[in-house]
This record gives sequence, C-alpha cells and structure tokens, in this order.
Amino acid sequence: MSTFIAAFVILLLFFLLMSIGYLIKRKAVEGSCGGLGVLGIEKACDCDDPCDKRKRRMAAEEARRAKLTKDRII
Repeated sequence: MSTFIAAFVILLLFFLLMSIGYLIKRKAVEGSCGGLGVLGIEKACDCDDPCDKRKRRMAAEEARRAKLTKDRII
C-alpha cells in the first residue's frame, strides 16, 4: 500500500510541476512531432464520407467562422 501511495504522490507532484510550468510560460501544450498536419491529414477522421454527427459539427464550425468574418470590424 505504501508503494501505491508513494507512486500517487509522485504523479501528483509531476502534475503540479507541469501546471506551474504552464502558468509561467503561458504557452499551449503541443506535441513534439507536429501531429497529423505533418502527414498531410487535415482531420482525424480522414474518410471520404464522414458520419452525420461529423457533418453537423463541420457545418456548425463553418457557420461560426462565417459569422465571425461577417461581424469582423477590421
């Protein structure tokens, strides 16, 4: 049981240190290799015909972008 508690405390310590580092740098957490964009994949679901849920989400994102560009001052 003491091993579990020690491992848990160490894990919490690392989370605390990472959160302090994030607060100090104010930099977004990012991967080291660039993710799917490096491979030329624009979305996580790289299928030809996305599902209905994905289509609704994409339409909502496009509508939000259109509204933001329409209401832009500059």
